[in-house]
Amino acid sequence: MRLRKFHVRAYRCIHDSGEINVGDLAAFIGRNESGKTTILQALTLLNKDSTLSELDLCDEMYDELKEEIRIVEGEFELGDNEISLIKENFPKLPEMQTIKIYRTNMSSTVEYDFGDYKIGKTERRSANAWESFKATVFGFLDSIPDHTRVQLDTDLFDTAILPEREAFEQQMISFDRKLQSVALEEPQIIGEWEKIRDSLEGRYENLVSGTSDRQVLERFIEDNIHPRFVYFSDYKKIYGNINLNEYLIESKGGKREGIEYVEEFDKAETVRNLFYLAEVDVEEMQRLHTSPSRLIKFLNSASNKLTERLNPVWRGDPIRVDLRYQPGNIMSVVISDVHKDGTVTNTGLLNRRAEGFKWTFSFIVNFAAETQRAELKEAILLLDEPARNLHPTQQMGITDLLQSLAGSNQVLYATHSPYMIFDYTPGNLLVVELDKKRHLSHIFYDYWNASDKTLVPILYGLSRGSVQAITNSTLGPISRPVIIVETMTDSMYLNAFDKLIQDPNISMNPLNIVPAFNKNSVLPLAILYRNHRYSTFVLLDNSDESKEISAKLVANGFSKVQIIFFEKDDKPIPAIEDYMVPEDYIHAINQTYGVKLMGEGYTNLTEEDVERGSHQGIIDNLKEVWAAHKKDEWGSFDREEIARYICSRTSLDETEFLSDITRESYRHLYRLIMERIRLYKEMPQDSDRPGIAEYRYGVRRDR
Repeated sequence: MRLRKFHVRAYRCIHDSGEINVGDLAAFIGRNESGKTTILQALTLLNKDSTLSELDLCDEMYDELKEEIRIVEGEFELGDNEISLIKENFPKLPEMQTIKIYRTNMSSTVEYDFGDYKIGKTERRSANAWESFKATVFGFLDSIPDHTRVQLDTDLFDTAILPEREAFEQQMISFDRKLQSVALEEPQIIGEWEKIRDSLEGRYENLVSGTSDRQVLERFIEDNIHPRFVYFSDYKKIYGNINLNEYLIESKGGKREGIEYVEEFDKAETVRNLFYLAEVDVEEMQRLHTSPSRLIKFLNSASNKLTERLNPVWRGDPIRVDLRYQPGNIMSVVISDVHKDGTVTNTGLLNRRAEGFKWTFSFIVNFAAETQRAELKEAILLLDEPARNLHPTQQMGITDLLQSLAGSNQVLYATHSPYMIFDYTPGNLLVVELDKKRHLSHIFYDYWNASDKTLVPILYGLSRGSVQAITNSTLGPISRPVIIVETMTDSMYLNAFDKLIQDPNISMNPLNIVPAFNKNSVLPLAILYRNHRYSTFVLLDNSDESKEISAKLVANGFSKVQIIFFEKDDKPIPAIEDYMVPEDYIHAINQTYGVKLMGEGYTNLTEEDVERGSHQGIIDNLKEVWAAHKKDEWGSFDREEIARYICSRTSLDETEFLSDITRESYRHLYRLIMERIRLYKEMPQDSDRPGIAEYRYGVRRDR
């Protein structure tokens, strides 16, 4: 079965999730305490052996919970084998494609909903099937000799109520074996019994006394095809030296003081998973102690199997894992790095490795073992942050593992990492958000409608193509020049004022304007673009920090032609806003903050208010004005918000508040940028430096 839709209500912080579609490999994204773990744990309630605690019911829904509520409901799509199995055992029923399974607050068991399928709720005709079967058996027993009958245990057929399937089948096997044994010399008796045993009326589904067709079907589904949810959350760390004496005691249910030898404590579960991957039978290994050569061969074989199973999800240089037997009945885990040329280095105990390495190794051991066990095939795996503490390259290795598992299992997992997102199809990517005022979780199927802060990992993942474009050196020489700017506001003005200036000879359209995340990122971002063969320029303000960035760029091989400072009339200016006439900029401030701070006593600013500041640039002076009104709760001055106002008005051609002097100032900046590009183009080209395209009237022409 595959889960296709689910609905959670009144469970912990979730009042009502709504009906959520889900794919075969689905990621849940959300900030801490948004409800991702709650969703996964709610789905485990659909396991037939799970229990619902009253403490898990939502306190805020006390009144609603007085009535029966479906706490969690899943709609499942049946596979071809499951459809055939039901059809084979219930030939009169219509072919089923889907089944709903749910758990309510009023029942201790899961229940089934067959929707529009017509399944009888009245009692079956063979209401006394169990009684009839027992009568047949007792008739047979009455016909056999007493000396044979007295040797048989007939307690199974003395019970008034049909036992559960497992108990019934075990007792039937036991009875059959005993009868075959005591009647070995009487083939007629054995033949008569085998007719009864193999008859259709002896099948368990037909022995449920006094039940309806629906109840028989439910019992069949529960016993044969009910889905299994497996929840992974605690990935225990393994350190290296394993005390086999203590492990054997623990594995047999005995009390142990500690499995780990000398070093830190090894979790028994992780050790068991390690041995599972290596196909190590500890008791068999114990029997080989008297034969060193056979023991070495045994451990070599186990080490090869362990290494083979771990390396497919291990990113970076492959590793070799060796299991070595030590005095005192200690098993050591030894790790080596295997390089591309076949050399092996850094051989040593696992506990000598870095903490991150040990965590990664332990996670892969635990996860690979649990998911490779036969009983997990066709299961629904629920993983709570499987990539935490992993390097991005290792996270991508885990995604490969998840994708391979999705063939035989359905995988649902919660993550914060953009590297763990590889399918942006709705249903395979779900966002969980918490309404803090009401402490309720909301799940977005249409995840693009979630808040920007929640979407950060998704946005990073969606922008991965931009990163690949930077690192693809074949794109640089054929791409438009790149100009790195220090802030998002710089990028906004450069893009928006193209429409204001309307001069194709100095347009920014032929350039790729890239805003850095902050000043600290300007230098490495510019170098990365330059190293990947992009024609790269940098636009800086005149702060001391920017001048230091410029010096470092020159030291890293940038020409001074590629480094552009804001200037006006051959004099440096502090910021891009200083190209604007103060009156024009203050108009935008008053339009924005006159509304924003209406209730905080804001009064329109004047040029005199700003000029009283002690700084050269308008932005720093405005920050000083806002600081003086800290007690008035004006907050901090947000230059990006003013940029949004100005640029939005520009896009609508509502620029009457911008003077001709402001327009001409920005034309000067654009001319400066294009002149630097022309000068750079005319400089002698190094053999490893990309050429630069010519730009005339906004049209690129290759040389």
